[in-house]
Amino acid sequence: MHIEPGVVDGAKMAFAYATAAGAAGYTAKLVRDELRSSNVVSLATRTVLAAVGTFVFFEIMPHFAVGVSEVHFILGTTLLLLLGAAPAALGLALGLLVQGMFFAPTDMPMYFVNVTTLLVPLFAITELARRIIPRQTAYVDLGYGEVLKLSALYQGGVVAWVAFWAIYGQGIGAENLSSVLSFGAAYMLVVIVEPVADLAVLAVAKALRNKNTSGIFTDRLFNAA
Repeated sequence: MHIEPGVVDGAKMAFAYATAAGAAGYTAKLVRDELRSSNVVSLATRTVLAAVGTFVFFEIMPHFAVGVSEVHFILGTTLLLLLGAAPAALGLALGLLVQGMFFAPTDMPMYFVNVTTLLVPLFAITELARRIIPRQTAYVDLGYGEVLKLSALYQGGVVAWVAFWAIYGQGIGAENLSSVLSFGAAYMLVVIVEPVADLAVLAVAKALRNKNTSGIFTDRLFNAA
């Protein structure tokens, strides 16, 4: 999902700065909400876990260039379900920053573009989870249908933002549109794989239900809202 340097540049970067600032503001709200029911140590622990996970997803797991960008297995839904919305948002932003600073410095000019692409779909699935998951249902008890909806919205949001940035930066020429469509089609592979990965991770978490994992996972993983 990386937008390469030069796709969006010049005065058009102002919009990227604005969207990233909005994402930062909403993340601050999530952090404030999280600290009402949790503590700083737990939030920090889960943020570090999310950042490490994000780095692994981008730098270590398989990824390949297709069309206008790269296809990554960004397990955003997994991070949300295991760690909570605020740690997931902070971890995605920090993991992307570390990956860019130390392993792909040429991507850093596009950091605000790419962080928007990661975070706004996360906010969308956070709201969707509130709507479709009954309050009495712990995340470890979710079924395939609910996880698929979350994953499809997250990955679809990533594709939509990549398409927007590509068209916003480079116009609607035939070559650019073809690259966008190729990227979107390839990303459907992630939509197929991620729900299965989510359910596998939740199954492992369910086995830990009676263990002392306080502070490591979001409370909602094992408990009703």
